[in-house]
Amino acid sequence: MVKKKITPIEQAAKIKAELDVLKEKAKILNAKPPKPKKTTKKAEEKPPKPRKLTKKELEEIKREEEKTLEEELEEQLTVNEIENFQIEKVDMERLTARVCDILAEKESDGMFQSELWKKLKLSSRDGSRLALKLERMGTITREKILEKGRWTYKLILKKTPISTQSIENAPCLVCPVEQRCSLEGEISPRSCQLIEDWVIAEMKKPLKIK
Repeated sequence: MVKKKITPIEQAAKIKAELDVLKEKAKILNAKPPKPKKTTKKAEEKPPKPRKLTKKELEEIKREEEKTLEEELEEQLTVNEIENFQIEKVDMERLTARVCDILAEKESDGMFQSELWKKLKLSSRDGSRLALKLERMGTITREKILEKGRWTYKLILKKTPISTQSIENAPCLVCPVEQRCSLEGEISPRSCQLIEDWVIAEMKKPLKIK
């Protein structure tokens, strides 16, 4: 079969068509990737700014951070519960006297409550409730102090509670002639042999180790 002879005009048209195809491919290859669309400021989602705390709120946060066990207990307990606080199987009058004796030795320097409770072998909770009770009674003052990065209290003796222990064995309490006793009378405490014997006996008693 004889091939049809391509005329020069047809040959030129074919070449032109091939060149057009090559140009289109070159355009595609050289084309730059489309730029991403810029998001407007309105479209961007910014995280909400934290609300600025008021001075009162900041003070409240600070107060909570500095709160001691006593302050927490004071908020939880009623006045009646604090004033009538008792430790089971403990003579509260003697315990109070012991606290006063220890604090009296420290004078105005006072003593950290943790040291006092350790000396008296009391738990922190019982000791703290006792401190609240003694403060309500006007026996001690509590001074809030920052010690080793923690808030605590220093206890200072304000007044010594009245105790009858020092006169429990005094002969005057059971004296049969007490009504006739006077400083200038025939029967007088200045010359009373019973008082003299009692004082000597008390002085001979060993001192309690504190």
